[in-house]
Amino acid sequence: MPVWTPDVLVVAGYVALAALLTTRQWGRPDRLFHQAGDQILFEWMLARAARAVVDGENPLYATALNAPDGVNLMANTSVLGLGVPLTPVTLLLGSQVAFLVAVTVCLAGTATAWYVLLRRRFVDSRVAAALGGLVCGFAPGMVAQAGAHLHMAAQFLVPAIVAAVFPADRRRVVRPGVWLGLLVAYQAFLGEEVLLFLALAAGVFVLAYAAADPGAARAAVPALLGRLGVGVAVASPLLAYPLWFQFAGPGHYQGMPFHADTFQLDLASYTASARQTVLGDGYVPGLLAPNPTEENSFFGPGLLVLAVVAVVWLRRRPLVRALAACGVLFALLSLGAEVRLDGESTGLPGPYRLLLGVPLLDLAVPARLALVCVPVLGILLALATDRVRAATAAPGRPDGAAEPAGGGPGDAGPGAAGAGPEPAGGGGSGSGSEPGARPAVPVRLLWVGAVAAALLPLVPTPIRTLPVWPVPAFVADGGWRAYVPPGRTVVPVPPVTGAGASQGMLWSARTGLAFDAPGGFFIGPTAADDPTARWGAPDRPTSVLLRRVAETGEVPTVTDVERRQAVEDLRHWRAAVVVQGGLHLGYPVKQTLDALLGPGREVDGAWVWDVRPLVD
Repeated sequence: MPVWTPDVLVVAGYVALAALLTTRQWGRPDRLFHQAGDQILFEWMLARAARAVVDGENPLYATALNAPDGVNLMANTSVLGLGVPLTPVTLLLGSQVAFLVAVTVCLAGTATAWYVLLRRRFVDSRVAAALGGLVCGFAPGMVAQAGAHLHMAAQFLVPAIVAAVFPADRRRVVRPGVWLGLLVAYQAFLGEEVLLFLALAAGVFVLAYAAADPGAARAAVPALLGRLGVGVAVASPLLAYPLWFQFAGPGHYQGMPFHADTFQLDLASYTASARQTVLGDGYVPGLLAPNPTEENSFFGPGLLVLAVVAVVWLRRRPLVRALAACGVLFALLSLGAEVRLDGESTGLPGPYRLLLGVPLLDLAVPARLALVCVPVLGILLALATDRVRAATAAPGRPDGAAEPAGGGPGDAGPGAAGAGPEPAGGGGSGSGSEPGARPAVPVRLLWVGAVAAALLPLVPTPIRTLPVWPVPAFVADGGWRAYVPPGRTVVPVPPVTGAGASQGMLWSARTGLAFDAPGGFFIGPTAADDPTARWGAPDRPTSVLLRRVAETGEVPTVTDVERRQAVEDLRHWRAAVVVQGGLHLGYPVKQTLDALLGPGREVDGAWVWDVRPLVD
């Protein structure tokens, strides 16, 4: 059997698990993951990236959404790092398949990347590396994010960035620095929030490692600063224009349309079960996390106990102490400005309070900071598992064989200038570590049982789905083309101008952005002269009216005032046709539109109002 076969089997297992989690949506265009609005957003972004590649359009801006004003895509989660390479999939199989492939790539790719780094730099045992990769790629927080937020789940470059910052030979500067700059630039087009968290975590890790091993840290500082300098020099020209476009280009905004500090985790969430696990339910997580997508902790008591055991056992290794400090700090930060326990405020201030008012950092969602704990736990589990394997090795095998050459990304290794390797195993308890020790097999069995007890409750289940009204044939088959001349738009009903799920965006994504539409689900400025962030486009009176009818089911009294306003709004949107995709929103919306625009016609599964005579 080729030496690489076990590695292929590990990666295949990751891919199979990721694909299994998406099974409830394959071949089901009438289903979306439970956070439907977010999936619609990312389907649209993937379709837009494919359109930009094929037509050579500016990938940072689009007018197909929020017509006629457009959307600053760089200031939104455009995931160009996924959308561009997935262009063939999007064009051939559609935006839904592209989204499901992206989810699979994010989960399996993240697990694989950590497996490779663990195998090369941290541990000798494939089993230990595979377990660590499994936790890093499929922890409850990763699965929760993958069903809605591709930009948070796309973490497959994080291990490579870590390896570039902390190479095996810490004397090297230029080559790892160049790789660092290229990887950081690419990660910016996957998700800037992950990049921010990585930078914070790396800074905390370096400080904690310096406290744990000042001598090694002082020796490593010059080369580390050199690599960072080279990385900045490489990334800066690649990101200069995109970042300018994001913060100063058309459609840019300031702040966020929500209070980030209100999205915090409950302290009890760390030992609870998430919804998307075999033991999860919908009630307890609903009390302990701000929403189903932000269940970023929920590690269960078993995994946390194993992490504590690993830290105590391997406490002599500076790497382990630095990882522990990093994990604890980010866990505390995820609790927000005021700690909650079992759904109730404790009145205790959280360390996140120190970040309030700090530019950029005050925009970070506290609940997502718990994602930093995921690789920390994965690495600790891998280190401890590898140490158990070494401690229970067959008689005659040297215990030190388990110590990976070069150490971890902060450990002193043979390649580090002026530093030798740490004592094998990092010290601590040595039960069963001596050749021929009888307790070896029981210790190994005990550890296997403990790992199984910790991880089995965290086994993820297929991501939940919700029904969605299908794209009407009038839109899907192109019947709208007979009504819409160049430069005009299709107005879906009701036109979404806030944070709601936008069926117009879904129609646009599923048809490959074949038409322009007003409104949509995105973040933009409040007005042309007010850059304050808000969800969607500024409200128009007609969109507010129709949304209220859809929500309440009450048909309002329509006068000439509302009719004139509707015509004015339609002119602003450059509308040619208004389309209601079936009557799933009820007759009140149709009746209101009939009163505003005149009687509509049912065409290929949709109600259609040709407004060209009114607008022209």
